[in-house]
Amino acid sequence: MRREWEPEELIAAWTLLDSDWELVGNKTGVTRLGFGLLLKFFEQEGRFPRHAGEVPRAAVDYVAGQVKVDPALFSDYRWSGSTIEYHRAQVREALGFRESTRADEDVLAAWLADKICPMVLPTKGCGRRCWPAAGR
Repeated sequence: MRREWEPEELIAAWTLLDSDWELVGNKTGVTRLGFGLLLKFFEQEGRFPRHAGEVPRAAVDYVAGQVKVDPALFSDYRWSGSTIEYHRAQVREALGFRESTRADEDVLAAWLADKICPMVLPTKGCGRRCWPAAGR
C-alpha cells in the first residue's frame, strides 16, 4: 500500500459509500474506524492489513473524519481476536469473497503446476510435469 496520497486520490479510494455505511453504521468508536479502514484497504489491495502500520496515515485521518472518531483511537483497534475476525468476515461477505479451504489450495496448486510453471524433469526423458523440490 502506498504511503503518499493526493487529495483527489484519497477521496476516490477511501470515501465510504452508501453500501459501506450499511456495514459501518451499527458500529461505534474505534471499531467503526477500524472496520471502515479494513473495508477500504481490502477493496484496494485484495487483502487485509497485517497491522496498523500498513494503513496510510492520511487514510486513517480521512476515514476518521467521515466516521467522526478521533484518528488517534486507531492505535486501540485490536488486530487479533473475535472482533477483527468478525469484521474480516463481514468485509469478505460484502465484497463477495470467502476464505479458501484446503481443497481450494489443492486445486490452485495443481492448476499452477500445470498451467503457469510446469517444468519437465531432465532425467531420462521423463516428460512429466513436476514441482521442483523445496530447497533445490
